[in-house]
Amino acid sequence: MTDTSPFIQWPPSLLPAEEDALTLLATTYALSHGLLYLPVPTSQPVPPAPPSAIHAPLTILPTPFPRHLFERVQRVQRVYSVLYARIAQDIPFLDRIMGEEGVAKVDDFVGPLWRGWKQLRDEGMAQPLQLGIYRSDYMLHAPPGSTDAISIKQVEFNTISSSFGSLSQLAAAMHRYMYASTQFFNTSKYFQSSNFPLNETTPGIARGIAEAHKAYSVKEAFVLFVVQEGERNVFDQRMIEYELLEKHSIHVVRLTFDETAERSVLDPTTKALKVKTDPYPDPIEISVVYYRAGYTPRDYPTPAQFATRVHIERSRAIKCPSIALQLAGGKKVQETLTHPGVLESFLLDRDRWGEEHVFDQADVDAVRETWVGMWGLDFNGNEGVRKAREGAAGLVLKPQREGGGNNVYTSDIPAFLDTLDLREREAWIAMEMILPPQDVQNYLMRAGMGERAILTDVVSELGIFGWALFGEGGQEKSRVKEQDAGWLLRTKGRDSNEGGVATGFSVLDSLLLVD
Repeated sequence: MTDTSPFIQWPPSLLPAEEDALTLLATTYALSHGLLYLPVPTSQPVPPAPPSAIHAPLTILPTPFPRHLFERVQRVQRVYSVLYARIAQDIPFLDRIMGEEGVAKVDDFVGPLWRGWKQLRDEGMAQPLQLGIYRSDYMLHAPPGSTDAISIKQVEFNTISSSFGSLSQLAAAMHRYMYASTQFFNTSKYFQSSNFPLNETTPGIARGIAEAHKAYSVKEAFVLFVVQEGERNVFDQRMIEYELLEKHSIHVVRLTFDETAERSVLDPTTKALKVKTDPYPDPIEISVVYYRAGYTPRDYPTPAQFATRVHIERSRAIKCPSIALQLAGGKKVQETLTHPGVLESFLLDRDRWGEEHVFDQADVDAVRETWVGMWGLDFNGNEGVRKAREGAAGLVLKPQREGGGNNVYTSDIPAFLDTLDLREREAWIAMEMILPPQDVQNYLMRAGMGERAILTDVVSELGIFGWALFGEGGQEKSRVKEQDAGWLLRTKGRDSNEGGVATGFSVLDSLLLVD
């Protein structure tokens, strides 16, 4: 059987009664197990206690995915985790790519972040340890007419607010339950228990935060979740909070940037971050700051929010991520890694990392195999723009942004290039489009659709979670403690370019592994 055969006909044919039965099982499971979203508020101010919830957007069936490609990106996650830990500690590299020599001089979001980090470096950093909770996102690549086997290519590497881990675990459990309950009416030979991989993202993410909390060495300290005002994806975050308390006896406090500014102080001697929050009479020391905000300019509407970010970064709390690690996740860094010798310098340099900490050539090759072609629009004078204009039909342009809705695609590229001046080009990269398999459909369902799923052509994006704790003693060669932490599958209609569930483009899905 070739790599393409599982995608020739999907999904299997369902009778109307079978579709109705699966829809009922999916929605009631989601509502019963916390696979939920807050609805769009209908009045202001939003009540402090949510009066209702809706099921998260989801698929009725799991989506087939080649087992060997899933296992391949699981294996390479360790390499990526160490790679980005090393990038975050390479100050000259980040200054050159993301600082005033590069992106920061033209990007009004990256600029204040980098300048705040530079200010703190000049003062002296209080906390060398850094925690990364990563998600490396991939899509299957199967260009039409190609005789090559299906491959898997990286979309991006996320270093801040890598979301939907908990809900993805629940989505996988939902499809396993539906298989146990109905065997999906024996409509496909691929519906077998061995093809539903376990997904333990919630304990994986919580374990990383717990390791950082332990390294902070103040057992009674709390973890601070920095969250967005009016967050609708609150249940995805709460699951991690519950796991921290129930399995690790670690308490969590949730604050927005503005609430953190109002309620937190730094101990002038120890630089401990302490917050005042009900119902506790005394300020609470914070061990770890876990950002579920701060990845988009919308989180920094005024200079005050940037000042709050610097205030937090100045503290002794371990940040997830630090400003440095957030900058390391920039698209310009992703593109720069493709330059000759750059990846090798982070993975193969024995003089730099020590004999026991270097990777081998096979690891480097495995990382490179996940990349598509990309270049900066500032490449070689006008060459980058010329290439992008000529190859626009097969490209996407990306800025230094997260959260969806920021990219420029194919036919929109030439007109967009006309709007960029020379300086602005430094903040954008061009990336070859990943072309997923055709002839794949699934049933997509959102709350408010009359509880009827829509059968449509789809593409899926796989995210592999991992965490890394690094920077002990402020030494670049320090050991990186890392672990995998589960996976996420998001599926969207084929006519949608963007992939974010929170932005309304995708639904939650799970894997059906095929050989």
